[in-house]
Amino acid sequence: SALLLFISIMTMFMSGVVAIFEYDLKKIIALSTLSQLGMMMFSISLGLYELAFFHLLTHALFKALLFLCAGILIHGAGNTQDIRSFGGLSLNFPLVTVCMNLANLSLCGVPFLAGFYSKDLIVELACQYSWGIFVLLMMFICLSLTVLYSVRLTYLSFVGPYGGGTSISVCESDYSLVGPVVILSFTSLVSGPILSWLNFPAPVLIFLPVFLKWGALFFVGVSLLVMLSLQGLTYSYKWGAVSKFSGLMWFLPW
Repeated sequence: SALLLFISIMTMFMSGVVAIFEYDLKKIIALSTLSQLGMMMFSISLGLYELAFFHLLTHALFKALLFLCAGILIHGAGNTQDIRSFGGLSLNFPLVTVCMNLANLSLCGVPFLAGFYSKDLIVELACQYSWGIFVLLMMFICLSLTVLYSVRLTYLSFVGPYGGGTSISVCESDYSLVGPVVILSFTSLVSGPILSWLNFPAPVLIFLPVFLKWGALFFVGVSLLVMLSLQGLTYSYKWGAVSKFSGLMWFLPW
C-alpha cells in the first residue's frame, strides 16, 4: 500500500504540473482525468475502497460534462484545440461557458457540488491517517494544482483577450449538442448528495483540528488567487525549459 500511495501521489503531482504548461484543450482535460485517477488510487492505498468508487461515480458525471463542453468549443472554434486561439468565448457560448465552469468548479471540489462530496471526504479521512506531513503536504499541493489548471483553462478560454481564432456560435442552437450538456450539468449539481446518501447510509464522524478541517478550502482559495494574479503575466524565457520538460510529459513517453 505504501508503494501505491507513493505512485498515486506522484501521478497526481505530475499530471497537475504538466496541465499547467499545456495548451491543448483535450490534453488538459485528459491530464485532469489522470490526476483524479491518482486520487482514486490514493484513496485505495489508504484502504478507502468505497470512497474511491464514490469518487469514480461523481467524477464520471462532471468529467463527461467537461469533455462534451470541450467538444462543443472545439467544433465552434473552427476545429482548433489550442486554447491560445480562444479567448472571450463566453460571449459566443454563454450556456456552454456556464456548464463548463460548473464542471470545473465541481472538479476543484467547491462546496456543495458533486466533486466536493467525494474529494473532501477522501482528504479529511486521509488527514486522520498517520502517514506523516510529507503525504499530507503533497496531497494538498495536488489539490492546489487542480485549481490552478482549471482557473487557467477558464481564463484563457472564456475571460482572457481574444486569441485570433475563428468562432461560430451556432453550436448552441443544436439541441442534440446542448441537451446532454444541460442534463449532465444538473447531475453535477445534485449527484454528490444523492450518491452520498445511497452509498453511505451511516454518517461518518471525522475528528480533525481546525487548520486541517479548513485546509482543503484554504488551498483552493489560495490557488485561485495565485492563478488569477499570474494570468496577466506571460511565461517568460526562463520558463522555457520547464515548459518543454512538462510539455513532453517529463520525458515519460520516450
